[in-house]
Amino acid sequence: MSVRKIVKIDEEKCDGCGLCVPACDEGAIQIIDGKARVVNEMFCDGLGACLGECPRGAITIEERQAPDYNQAEVERHLAHLKRKAPELQPLHTGCPGTAVRRFTPPKENIPPPSADSRQSQLGHWPVQLMLVPPHAPFLKNADLLICADCVPFAVPDFHDRYLSGRAVLVGCPKLDDLNLYYEKFKALFVQADPCRITVLKMEVPCCSGIAGAALKARNESAPHIPVDIYTIGVRGGEFSKSVPAGTVA
Repeated sequence: MSVRKIVKIDEEKCDGCGLCVPACDEGAIQIIDGKARVVNEMFCDGLGACLGECPRGAITIEERQAPDYNQAEVERHLAHLKRKAPELQPLHTGCPGTAVRRFTPPKENIPPPSADSRQSQLGHWPVQLMLVPPHAPFLKNADLLICADCVPFAVPDFHDRYLSGRAVLVGCPKLDDLNLYYEKFKALFVQADPCRITVLKMEVPCCSGIAGAALKARNESAPHIPVDIYTIGVRGGEFSKSVPAGTVA
């Protein structure tokens, strides 16, 4: 142990976008439970290459007592990461899975949707809820689709019926932390102020969590935003639709 410079991450500010992860050549930072965290202080060299990558200003450098930086342990750690997820290596080149991109073509180049359309209607990346920062430009005033990740597999015309013209966020309420969903939704609804929210969930009981988290966050942070909630049957098709009380139709 010695007094040295080391990264400090403010978890209140961190939104889990993951842009800091590929900036750390030592692999010291990873996204855990939706937040950026230093997995082992001996991996952090304290030089701060990750500082400029955080859009929320959640990363700073502090000087305090910490384990000494250990290059040999870093090399073993990187080798372990490479075996675990070789497609993410080398770390310093950046992870394409977290880079915010918007690629909707001009409207005049988009053919009108048809029953046999095979053109993707996805207009941005990423789509995974915990990877999308609340300030992503494609969310601003968007017609927002919040979708349980099983839904597209049950709806054969998902792109034309639900995705076209919308920004989409995808998650699994069964496997993920609903409290993180709730906090993410609150921040997103305030910062992005979407014009409308549509929630798609499956008919299975565990899937109601994503609608519950979205509705609670909307009621508390942006009650003016209209919400539609659709329940999709496991054999496909709309099982039911609800418009929560207080929603402007």
